[in-house]
Amino acid sequence: MIAFKEFRLKNGLHVIVHEDPTVQIAVMNILYDVGSRDEQEEKTGFAHLFEHLMFGGSVNIPNYDEPLQRVGGENNAFTNTDITNYYLTVPAANIETAFWLESDRMLSLSFDPKVLEVQRKVVVEEFKQRYFNQPYGDVWLKLRPLAYQRHPYKWATIGKEISHIENATDEDVKKFFFKHYVPSNAILVVAGNVTLEQVKVLAEKWFEPIPAGTKPVRSLTDEPPQTVKRVDETTANVPANALYKTFHMGGRFEKSYYAADLLSDILSRGQSSRLYNRLVKEKEIFTSISSFVMGTIDPGLLVISGRVKDGIRLEDAEREINKILEDVVHHGVTEEELEKVKNQAIATVEFGEVEVINRAMALAFAALSGNANLVNTEKEELSAVTVSDIHEAARVILREENSSVLFYRSAMQESQT
Repeated sequence: MIAFKEFRLKNGLHVIVHEDPTVQIAVMNILYDVGSRDEQEEKTGFAHLFEHLMFGGSVNIPNYDEPLQRVGGENNAFTNTDITNYYLTVPAANIETAFWLESDRMLSLSFDPKVLEVQRKVVVEEFKQRYFNQPYGDVWLKLRPLAYQRHPYKWATIGKEISHIENATDEDVKKFFFKHYVPSNAILVVAGNVTLEQVKVLAEKWFEPIPAGTKPVRSLTDEPPQTVKRVDETTANVPANALYKTFHMGGRFEKSYYAADLLSDILSRGQSSRLYNRLVKEKEIFTSISSFVMGTIDPGLLVISGRVKDGIRLEDAEREINKILEDVVHHGVTEEELEKVKNQAIATVEFGEVEVINRAMALAFAALSGNANLVNTEKEELSAVTVSDIHEAARVILREENSSVLFYRSAMQESQT
């Protein structure tokens, strides 16, 4: 059970406090309700670019890291399709330094052209290294636009094209910042060895003077139901043929999410799971295989991916996957299979609650659903899933017309055949 209290400042900033006097640290987590889904298709990668720019100096503080390190703090951030999240830890006695630093960069960045140029180069280099210079690195650059035709999930968080970041102007950057990085579009969580009254005083002192801004009204293009299977293929210098197969499913805050999540675990979590046991251990068709759910706020994907053993055709490998999926669709799963993955999933949630920083992040994300107490009901939701729920999830999700398949062929193997 994660105990918490919440309040709002006059400028709309949602503040959540989780007191834990058993630790010596304090954690600050700021979640901005902006991700790559909020970008324009001709100007992508901006949410991720800001993950970097926010550390480049703010209006009154030229260097973010230096004062934080002086008081024994550390920080990091991440961006995905739905959110941008910044977090830090400090000795509890130094929590006001965190309020000072984070409020100043929420107030305004410095917008130094030199900082933009440096971070632009960093992001472009990251784009090249992670997506072009690694085996299978470009998978999601190809798979996303295959699975999504209209919704902005069709481009990767880092951006659709490098040129979008290369051509970003100072004006583009300022416009994106003042639209999304405002108090009314943020959730602030302070956790650890702090008190509610202490946080109220500091929040009102440092954050409340910041202009509220206008919370952006999100108007995204819904992804229409997929009615025809899509197939694409690519060839690259990778060590083995690989297969990626996606199915559309519900979003993270939909009730159906938990059944879909557990379904993916039944398919591939552990060596006794259906896909691994049958296709890796018994038939030796794949050298590795996994299935997982993307966990996006808007309707997302259940993904199956695997490396295929030398000499096996990708089309044959997919047929073997389909046999297992069809069996689940037609006959469901056993109570024993479901109980096993339930226990594993609940244990994962409990393990995640050990660290204060993880509790702070979970509270911030749950608050996006409109109910921060979701952090405390998730285990109940998982426990409540029945074999009938799993069977229904399989029937709805695991349809061929709802799938998109990418055959990733190895040029090395092609040259040997």
